[in-house]
Amino acid sequence: MILVCGEALIDLVPGPTGAEFAYLARPGGSSFNVAVGLGRLGAPVGFLGRVSTDRFGRMLRGRLETDGVDCRLVTSGDEPTTLAVVHIEAGEPAYAFYGEGTADRLFGLDGPPPAFPDEVTALHFGSISLVREPGASAFEAVMRREYGRRILTLDPNVRPSLTGDRAGYLARLEGWVSLADVVKVSRADLAWLYPESTPDAVAAAWLALGPNLVVVTRGRDGCFGVTHRDRVETPGIPVVVSDTVGAGDAFTSGLLAWLHAAGQLERGSIREIQADTLAKALEFANRAAAVTCTRTGAQPPTQSELASF
Repeated sequence: MILVCGEALIDLVPGPTGAEFAYLARPGGSSFNVAVGLGRLGAPVGFLGRVSTDRFGRMLRGRLETDGVDCRLVTSGDEPTTLAVVHIEAGEPAYAFYGEGTADRLFGLDGPPPAFPDEVTALHFGSISLVREPGASAFEAVMRREYGRRILTLDPNVRPSLTGDRAGYLARLEGWVSLADVVKVSRADLAWLYPESTPDAVAAAWLALGPNLVVVTRGRDGCFGVTHRDRVETPGIPVVVSDTVGAGDAFTSGLLAWLHAAGQLERGSIREIQADTLAKALEFANRAAAVTCTRTGAQPPTQSELASF
């Protein structure tokens, strides 16, 4: 089972409602989206995080359960649910977070999670759950505890409005990269993190820190993945875009689901993955992201939807 670790929140997504303009409440959060995406693609998946007992929290837990996500490691709190107000700027989503004292942010309040069952073979981390304290330190502690025991995957999904000092955040991020077996990052993230470097140069530098696979997404231009032997590039898939909210998360879930189904989400397999195998994984992930772009908000595809796309 792939255990996705992180935040679950509500995205308030803009959309017309008759003559008025309104915000639609949609379950979201990068980690939450990855878990839902994996469940919809038929991968065995669980979620490690904390949700509210309020109406939004019940909505989040219900969505996880409906999409086949194991919620045994989900804890609850009476604090409110984090809200993320989505603004579309130049075709890209920007976020304003309202999360002071919210349930997901207080992950670890009930103590560290117990040892995971043997069925957990991989853990995924990323996004704002690794920068908002006190939960961030608790998730990082889980990452360090499980390093060397299970496959670790990372998608930083950078939110500059929350990271604070770039240099300080970058030092922490490179520490997480050194623990991960697989890292996925967007071109936009890298442009903010390393404005003087190219994506290829950063991918090579990150490989040297420890991972066996680094994947860089480039929106409509597709993506590329690098290992210690190969560089594999796949083109983007043209679609009529509704918005790109959740597209990166759908890519991540598609990548992890394909690797798991192919028996590649294991330490030895990732280290030795062949170029043609990686190309198939990247193409599958691209398609998952493309379908999501045709919808409003983070709505990753199911297996059947992806098969017919």
